[in-house]
Amino acid sequence: MHPLDSPSHGISRRAWLTTASGLVAAGLVRGQGDAVKLAAATPEPLQQAAAPNEIPGRLVSELGSRAPAERPRRLVRAQALSSSSRTPLQDLHGIITPADLHFERHHAGIPDIGADEHELLIHGMVDRPITLSVADLKRFPAVSRICFIECSGNGGAGYSDGDLPSEITPQALDGLLSTSEWTGVPLSTLLREVGVRDGASWLLAEGGDAAMLARSVPIEKAMDDALIVYAQNGEAIRPEQGYPVRLLLPGWEGNAQVKWLRRIEVTDRPTHTREETSRYTDPLADGTARQFSFVMDAKSLITFPAYPYSLPERGWWEVSGLAWSGRGRITRVEVSTDTGRSWVDAEIQSPVLSKCTVRFRHLWNWDGRETVLMSRATDETGYVQPTLERLLAARGARTSYHWNNVRAWRVLRDGSVSFGLVL
Repeated sequence: MHPLDSPSHGISRRAWLTTASGLVAAGLVRGQGDAVKLAAATPEPLQQAAAPNEIPGRLVSELGSRAPAERPRRLVRAQALSSSSRTPLQDLHGIITPADLHFERHHAGIPDIGADEHELLIHGMVDRPITLSVADLKRFPAVSRICFIECSGNGGAGYSDGDLPSEITPQALDGLLSTSEWTGVPLSTLLREVGVRDGASWLLAEGGDAAMLARSVPIEKAMDDALIVYAQNGEAIRPEQGYPVRLLLPGWEGNAQVKWLRRIEVTDRPTHTREETSRYTDPLADGTARQFSFVMDAKSLITFPAYPYSLPERGWWEVSGLAWSGRGRITRVEVSTDTGRSWVDAEIQSPVLSKCTVRFRHLWNWDGRETVLMSRATDETGYVQPTLERLLAARGARTSYHWNNVRAWRVLRDGSVSFGLVL
């Protein structure tokens, strides 16, 4: 039997020869060295009727697609131009988020910007102001880095409204979180190119959207690990993520990582923009507010089992989830399967990267009794994910950002799972 006649192949050798001969007759396949115009001539994947004992299939296409049964979707929350979408964390495997499932948060919609017309201005307290095209940026030595981006309001859906929604999925709770491989130019390279003057301590990053969103960034972060990125997961970043270029600040809140970046002004003080005064500050119990709370603290979330899943039977199940910290690497994840009375170390899956999500796993033998599942993360600085009680004691009940407290999932006797609250 010819290898292509094996039932394990989607199209049999006989079907392929029949198809090929028809294409030759139609003039779609020409002599050796000529282009095969199959994809251009057949906008829909070419289907071949299945003979007995053959598996139906299709030919190659210009763009791959997910299997019909695999249809993960983002959860969209639109309020006029200010809107968001959330990554389906419970549907993903590993740590990388597919680019089309990366969460979105916009303050004035998504601008339509072409790469050929876009420019980045760097000016202010510099010796040599410069305007760079996207092509100019790509001439600088590039680096790639895997890290997460998280909205500072992530998690607030479960706590900040005062009541506790039990029917909330990992996506609805913490879906303003995604992890990608980002490629671009170190911002420090560009700042050395323009020559930062003595006394400069901050920079202002401004986006090209209708809101002209702008944030102040300490120059220490800019010279450390900040990137001007133009690629995500091997392809150009998508318009929803800031095409053609955005600012990447590994480990810091998403709002500061300005998308559609068009201007960087080097200054000697923070600019106190709208997005760092009336918004993205943390009101404290004593009436003051915590400003420039950039770093995303250690956090973890069990993504399975979680609402709306229902365990069909007692026995062994793998508890799985994600942990991350803007302070560095995750060094430990503990899981409790008995409402916090005891904790055991979960297995942390490689790779374990700085300022990046990690996958943790723990085998659990469910005996059919009602219980609560929880996880807590520790990072390389020794910071431990706090309880809700400790978080509220430190921040006050009026806080709207940086909800990194321990999450809980309640498992009932019938196997149903719902979002729970454990102080």
